[in-house]
Amino acid sequence: MAEYRKLGRTSSQRKALLRNQVTNLLYHGKIKTTEAKAKEIRKLAEKLITVAVKEKDNFEEVTVTSKKGGEAVEKTIKKDMPSKLNARRKILSVLYPVVEVPADGKKKRANTVTVNMANKLFDEIAPKYAGRNGGYTRIVKIGQRRGDGAMEVLIELV
Repeated sequence: MAEYRKLGRTSSQRKALLRNQVTNLLYHGKIKTTEAKAKEIRKLAEKLITVAVKEKDNFEEVTVTSKKGGEAVEKTIKKDMPSKLNARRKILSVLYPVVEVPADGKKKRANTVTVNMANKLFDEIAPKYAGRNGGYTRIVKIGQRRGDGAMEVLIELV
C-alpha cells in the first residue's frame, strides 16, 4: 500500500507541485485543484500549521540599543527559542517565497514586496487555530472538470 499519491509525475515534479500548491493555499486561504492533489496538499498543510501552532509563542523579547547619529535608539526584537527556530527552518524548507506585485503602476519590478511565509504562518494563521486540534483545512467538491472529467475541489483553510 502506497503512503502517498504519485499524481502521474516524477518525484521532483511532484514535490515542486505540492510545495507550490501548499504555499498558495497558505497565502490565499483557498485554491481550486483536483481531488487527489487536494488530499496530498491537506497532509502537508496540516503538518505545517500544527508545527506553527505549537511554537507560535516560543520566543523572547530582547531590547537592543544602537547609536544612530549620536542618539541612542532602543528597539525591541523577537528572538526565537531553539525549538521555534527549528520549526521555522522546517516550514521554510517546504514553502516557496511569495512576491507581491502591485496591480497598477509603471515600475512593477521596483515596487515588489517579498512576503515571509513563516512569519505569516506564526503571526496570522497559527493564532487563529490555537484552540483547535487538527482539521485546519476543508475540501469542498465543485464538480467534474470539462476537459478530462477529473473531480475538481476547493481546498480552503477553515
